[in-house]
Amino acid sequence: MTGEVHRPAGAPGASARPPRLRPGSRVAVVAPCGPVPADRLEQGVALLREWGLDPVVGPHVSSAHPELDYLAGADADRAADLQEAWCDPSVEAVLCARGGYGAHRMVDLLDWAAIRAAGPKAFVGYSDATVLHEAFALRAGFSTLHGPMVATEAFLTEPATREHLRATLFAPETVRTLGRDTAAALVPGRARGVLHGGCVSLLAADAGTPCGRTHGRGGLLVIEDTGEHPYRLDGILTRLLRSGALEGLAGVVCGSWQDCGPYEKIRAVLADRLGPLGIPVVEELGFGHGPNALTLPLGAPAVLDAPADGGRCTLTVEAPALR
Repeated sequence: MTGEVHRPAGAPGASARPPRLRPGSRVAVVAPCGPVPADRLEQGVALLREWGLDPVVGPHVSSAHPELDYLAGADADRAADLQEAWCDPSVEAVLCARGGYGAHRMVDLLDWAAIRAAGPKAFVGYSDATVLHEAFALRAGFSTLHGPMVATEAFLTEPATREHLRATLFAPETVRTLGRDTAAALVPGRARGVLHGGCVSLLAADAGTPCGRTHGRGGLLVIEDTGEHPYRLDGILTRLLRSGALEGLAGVVCGSWQDCGPYEKIRAVLADRLGPLGIPVVEELGFGHGPNALTLPLGAPAVLDAPADGGRCTLTVEAPALR
C-alpha cells in the first residue's frame, strides 16, 4: 500500500477545507472509475468553460481497459491521472468524469503522503467515488464534495444540480443550508457532527479493509444508492452495523434511492436498520443519484434538524464548504 493512514480510521475531526474557485481557475477532469463516453465528456468540459474555468482532461480519461470494459483503462493509469492532477500546483480542483466501478482497484495505488503534502483541493464526485471520499478524509484529512460528475446526465441536463455545484465551488457561503422540500424526519431530533459517507453500498464494501472506517463517533452519516433492492439494502446496512462503522453516529441523512424499488419498502428497511440506533434520521434530503441533487461538503461540521412536529428538515453546514 503506497500511503499510510494519516489519522485513525473513523476519526471525527473536521477535515481541512480546500480553497474556493474563481474565474480562470484550472480544474482537472479525471476518470478513476468507469469508461467515459466521448460526447458527454466534451459537453461537460464545455460547460466548465462556460463557468469561466480552465479545464484540463487527464491523459488517460478516454482510455479503455483492453479486457475489462467496465474500467476506464488500467488501474495504474487511472491512479496516475488523479495523482498528477492533485500534485500539480496549477490545478485547483479535481473533478470526476463519472462513477461506475473501479475506485476500489486504484485507491491503494495513490501516494497519500504526496497528496497530503500537496494540500487540500476541491474534489467532486459521487457513486463509486465514495471510496475516494473516504480515503481523502481518513488518509489525508481533506474535505471533499459529494456532487455531480462532469460527463454524467445529471450534470449535463439538470440546471438545478449543476447550479448548486457551481455555487458550492464559487460562493459556498450561499449554500450552507441544505434540504429539498421532500426531506422528512424518519426519526426526529437534532444532532451535530462531521459529514461523511456517500453511496452506501460502497461504504459497506470499504468496511473491514485496512484503511476503512472503524466507527462513526462524532459523525453525521450521509447515505444514498441506486439499483439496490430492499433486501440488498438491508444486507448493506446490516454489514455496516456488524462492522462497527455506525457505532457512535450522531445522526443519519438519507438521499435518493433511485431504482431501488417501491419507496415504502425502502423506508421500512431504513426504519428497521437505523431506527434502533436512537439518533435522528432524515429521509429524502435531496442528494445522490436522483434528480436535482444537492452537493454536500463531506468532512464539514454540520447540524441536522429533524423536527418532530413535521416542520422542515434541514442540514446546516457550520462554515462554507470551501474557504
